[in-house]
Amino acid sequence: MTVTPAPPAEAAAYFRSRLAFHTDVADVGAALAAGGDPGFVVVDSRSTASWDQGHVPGAVHLPTALVAEQAERLLDRNVPVVTYCWGPGCDGATRSALALAELGYRVKEMLGGFEYWVREGPGYETWEGTERRAADGLTAPTDAADCGC
Repeated sequence: MTVTPAPPAEAAAYFRSRLAFHTDVADVGAALAAGGDPGFVVVDSRSTASWDQGHVPGAVHLPTALVAEQAERLLDRNVPVVTYCWGPGCDGATRSALALAELGYRVKEMLGGFEYWVREGPGYETWEGTERRAADGLTAPTDAADCGC
């Protein structure tokens, strides 16, 4: 290792802060699958074409570029928001989360985005209806012990 790790107290503070800003597909999926009010709203920050191809069930479609103009109409400022975009290679969810935070919303980003939502096996909605793919054994934990969740 060419870079010395941070002291334990600094590392703990950093990783604790990451958990305040990020969530993952497994946690979001479990909360939504439990039924009832999950305590947050999911926001898809992608384009309409991407939304139509598939999105998290129950998500609100709010493209990043429209956050400033439409957030107040679509979202309750008292309900935490979880943003996502296409996948790990996309900053759309980060930009959307930043814009929402600047408007006064409590927000987290869902790591992995829609790509990992589909790969981990929960159902998703398209313009044609509900779909589900088999879980990818390389990304979908078979139980909480697999990922330390």
